[in-house]
Amino acid sequence: MALARRLAGGLHGHADDHSGGHVTAPRRYEHLATVAFLGRRRAVFDRLIALAGITAGERVVDVGCGTGYLTRRAAEAAGSTGHVTGVDPSAAVIAYARNAAPAWCDFHVAEGHQIPEPDESFDVAVSSLAVHHIDPLRRADTFVEMFRLIRPGGRLLIADYRPPRSGVANRLIGAIAGHAMQHNRVEKLAELATAAGFTLIGEGDLWPSLHYVQGRR
Repeated sequence: MALARRLAGGLHGHADDHSGGHVTAPRRYEHLATVAFLGRRRAVFDRLIALAGITAGERVVDVGCGTGYLTRRAAEAAGSTGHVTGVDPSAAVIAYARNAAPAWCDFHVAEGHQIPEPDESFDVAVSSLAVHHIDPLRRADTFVEMFRLIRPGGRLLIADYRPPRSGVANRLIGAIAGHAMQHNRVEKLAELATAAGFTLIGEGDLWPSLHYVQGRR
């Protein structure tokens, strides 16, 4: 088991499906994430909120919300006149996220391809560091589900881990974080978004190690 899996308390999932599994120890994961972003986690995630264009009064769904860090940043941007829904299959991280979130957030323990919300009920869908945790056979279905949930003209912002290009650094990431992060094909994010029906409106990298895509329904 890779070091990051041990630090996160073990990740529940199949070792052979090239996914990162589910985080089961949210407090340890939070400490690990703080270290990984070199003290700039809030600045990076606030940049994601800016890229998503979230404004006061909007309804936002955070798919693969984990401990709810991006959910809370989105809630701050949407304000109490808006609403943010976090979705994650891990009951442990949902419990953590629910306890830390403001009153205008709610949460579902659910897979990203089966979210119990009505069609076109959100203005924005966001997701951070989650796609590589999803079973590869379900990733396309998850993007289709986000398309279903977003109103016409609504927006998509997906960010995921971008592996280092250096062979030595990449092997180190494999030893620390496992196969899913070492071989994460972030170039596929745009393809998944457009195949689901979104129009790609932006794509780029954020320091230290994120790649993002922006879409519109």
